[in-house]
Amino acid sequence: MSQQGEAAKASRIEQLCIQKGLKMTEQRRVIARVLSEAIDHPDVEEVYNRAAQIDSRISLATVYRTVRLFESEDLLERHDFGDGRARYERIPEKHHDHLIDLTTGKVIEFTNAEIEKLQRTVAESLGYRLVDHRLELYGVPIERDEEPKAL
Repeated sequence: MSQQGEAAKASRIEQLCIQKGLKMTEQRRVIARVLSEAIDHPDVEEVYNRAAQIDSRISLATVYRTVRLFESEDLLERHDFGDGRARYERIPEKHHDHLIDLTTGKVIEFTNAEIEKLQRTVAESLGYRLVDHRLELYGVPIERDEEPKAL
């Protein structure tokens, strides 16, 4: 099959690998699909568990090597949400920030125009042009009978 034909049916990460000229083994394809389809932020062991359900021949070492390769090729973004595990997501098409629920570990993606503007304003007030940033908020759910605290 031609590279264009492969790219048409491939996952987003597979398409980017093909564009970059990376060799795509069947196991890499499975791992790329698992990561492309993830709606959460899995760690390597979770990627391995999902990939092994598709292809039992995939080893944990293969997943580690592939994730490192994808990260070095700027196909994956690595996160440390304070739980001692590196967690991954495909490079987002659109910028977003994260709120991490400390009680469940759930990661909520969000965008907020006011926060984006404030970050640029802070950088400019300190004499910088903002070129990139990462915002991670950590919280616990507000109890229903507890009022949110004013800032």
